[in-house]
Amino acid sequence: MTVISSISRSEAKAQETKTNVPAAPPVAASKQRPHSIATEAEALQIAQRLAAQWAPSAHERDRDRRLPWSEMEDYSASGLWAITVPKTHGGLGAGAWTLAQVIATIAAADGSLGHIPQNHFYALEVLRVGGTDAQKRFFYDRVLAGERFGNALSEIGHRDHKRRTRLEPKDGQWVLNGQKFYCTGAIFAHWIPVQAMQWRGGADEPVSVLVFVPRAAAGVTVTDDWDGMGQRVTGSGSVALENVLIDPAWIVPFQASFDSPTPIGPLAQIMHAAIDLGVGEGALAAMLPYVREHTRPWVDAGIDSASQDPLTLHAIGNIDVRLCAARLLLRRSGAFVDVAQANPTDDTVAAASIAVAKARTLTHSAGLLAADKLLELGGTSSTFADRGFDVYWRNVRTHTLHDPVRWKFNAIGNYVLNGINPPRYGAL
Repeated sequence: MTVISSISRSEAKAQETKTNVPAAPPVAASKQRPHSIATEAEALQIAQRLAAQWAPSAHERDRDRRLPWSEMEDYSASGLWAITVPKTHGGLGAGAWTLAQVIATIAAADGSLGHIPQNHFYALEVLRVGGTDAQKRFFYDRVLAGERFGNALSEIGHRDHKRRTRLEPKDGQWVLNGQKFYCTGAIFAHWIPVQAMQWRGGADEPVSVLVFVPRAAAGVTVTDDWDGMGQRVTGSGSVALENVLIDPAWIVPFQASFDSPTPIGPLAQIMHAAIDLGVGEGALAAMLPYVREHTRPWVDAGIDSASQDPLTLHAIGNIDVRLCAARLLLRRSGAFVDVAQANPTDDTVAAASIAVAKARTLTHSAGLLAADKLLELGGTSSTFADRGFDVYWRNVRTHTLHDPVRWKFNAIGNYVLNGINPPRYGAL
């Protein structure tokens, strides 16, 4: 497969004018049913094993922009992609904190691999909240069988941020048309949940729905045109939908999931917070042995070891404190999300949103600090290409731009000072 390598966006666009970036091939169905995880402790153990397996090759994947096809198969086969399927449908029904720990553990080894399943779990939550019993039975079984969900939610080029993707009736069938970008996970997916505006007969305005589209359906084109400086192997390219015929059984309400209080937003955000935390913890883990072994001692100041440099000690202590605090806030927020999932009310969902927002503000700053200090304390030689230390900073800097953390402080302040619940949407 031809992909855009490490070149500038302008160069990439020039290259695209000569040769179209090819679409990704459909993903084959899994050959065997994944491992069935019995406990949340086992899920964490499996995540740790996979992280240890993938960490040594993370730099190479990023450097060569090698999409992790084999890693994704191992990831699915491990059973981790099914941990949030409810127990009533044969899954583990893992809590939010366990899910966050799994993502953080993988992200510490490889930020891209930590990020890829985020929209899969998001779609599962939308299904849990708004799907019919028949839809849940069908799609949960697909996930337990090893199938993956991607996403095609975002669109670019519209200042009003309104979705242009349309699901319309045509000749007695539903037809989907649109163009999506930032489609993390779609390239590796068996199903691509697409946010679309559904036009129903006699309605003055369309309603937002999530359409679970088969990756191999006619009219679906997934293009590997992601050119970010970080998260380079998430495959977050674009999805084109041209006259895709849609079975009504694939259409799940989406707008209704935000018109009423649901934990979809907090669950989405706790996963994003976990990605930032994981990358920061990975940066600290890479930092410690390198600083011990390579940082030049300050002989002129009477310091013969970098491990005794007071400024180095201060910096590392500051990083560790902030990462520990971020992890504790994330764990605390998981309990709020669990409560909101069990009993979704205005108050429980608002409390979960605020708790996760607090965690996200700290995972954001702590992750950035750790990645930045890895380069600063490592010195010039730490930036050599063969070290791969820059990937932590590029990954966390790119991912922290997913949605503006400054608005989270605003929502937290309004909640604490004025008792006003935050708005309900996926970014809070």
